[in-house]
Amino acid sequence: MTFTNKTIDYRVTLDTNLNLFIVFSKNDETKVATGTTIENAVHELEKLA
Repeated sequence: MTFTNKTIDYRVTLDTNLNLFIVFSKNDETKVATGTTIENAVHELEKLA
């Protein structure tokens, strides 16, 4: 799924083995962040943007 917040477009996946959400920047697939919640993962991705 692709989502948009106020600053970035991103795609979210869930790694069920690690119980981590993984978000990918829609504009730059090399920018990836993880978190225990979607919000946490997006916050980490925003730091990379």
